[in-house]
Amino acid sequence: MSELKVQIKNLYKIFGKNPKKVLPQVKTGLGKPELLDQTGHVLGINNVSLDIPAKQIQVVMGLSGSGKSTLIRHINRLIEPTDGQILIDGEDVLTMSDRQLRDVRRKKTSMVFQKFGLLPHRKVMENVGYGLEVQGVKDDEIAQKAQHWIDRVGLTGYENHYPGQLSGGMQQRVGLARALATDAEILLMDEAFSALDPLIRYDMQSILLELQDELHKTIIFITHDLDEALRLGDKIAILRDGAMIQEGTAPQIVLTPADDYIADFTKDINRGKVIRLRAIAEAGTPYDGANIPAGTLLNDALQPLAQAPNQTLGVTEPDGRYLGTVSLTKVIGALAG
Repeated sequence: MSELKVQIKNLYKIFGKNPKKVLPQVKTGLGKPELLDQTGHVLGINNVSLDIPAKQIQVVMGLSGSGKSTLIRHINRLIEPTDGQILIDGEDVLTMSDRQLRDVRRKKTSMVFQKFGLLPHRKVMENVGYGLEVQGVKDDEIAQKAQHWIDRVGLTGYENHYPGQLSGGMQQRVGLARALATDAEILLMDEAFSALDPLIRYDMQSILLELQDELHKTIIFITHDLDEALRLGDKIAILRDGAMIQEGTAPQIVLTPADDYIADFTKDINRGKVIRLRAIAEAGTPYDGANIPAGTLLNDALQPLAQAPNQTLGVTEPDGRYLGTVSLTKVIGALAG
């Protein structure tokens, strides 16, 4: 199992005049609507615990008001919790001194915002290098690193443009380059692509996945879009009214929804483009026939299975590890739900 980079433990956030006073009522089961009605306080986060492995993309999703953006802002302590713990590399962010917290914000975490968060009076090169400037890096090194990330996100030639001269997609590339330039281990991405048109959003998702294959950052990605969550997330956590309803891999979320709320979320998903054979392989004795890679999507497995003897194939991981067998009937059943 991968080492844990971020751990969120029994986190509560209550907005209002006296959060500590009403916290016991929340802990004994008072829900978000009842809390607001009875006390005038708003329940932002309700007893959320989440272990986030290093070098993976953890998606947190939910509808507006579910608490997902509130949650991510606790990680670098932009929001103070009412109760709970936030650990980064085993160290509690909530007990850090001001100096330690500044170091976390400057060096260990970077944030990419939905509305880009660029400095309008600074050119692209200056925006990308801003985090390095805050760190006290020398000018020549800032220029070198900023240029590297400008090139990597496909903005070569736009170094001297101002944000207002760029499209939304290009501005978000600047935001991503700025976050990567500081070499932070953790990227916090709060609805980073939600303001973009669908085609540009898909392009930005592709860029992020390509960079992740190379850089292996710990990425916490907030979205309200299930298709985006399923495409990007190594793991997905779904929030509702501040509480975590389900957490797991994309196949686990789609194949075994925790309740009707999540089942309704996933009912229109094209399972054939989300679920891979490793999620449905049936363990058993080694198979004498041909094998198929465990990472094959269900849609791509239909033709090979239809042509295979007994319409069955063995399923193996890239390292040769045998997982079991899969049949055409099994795949069709998974597609149908």
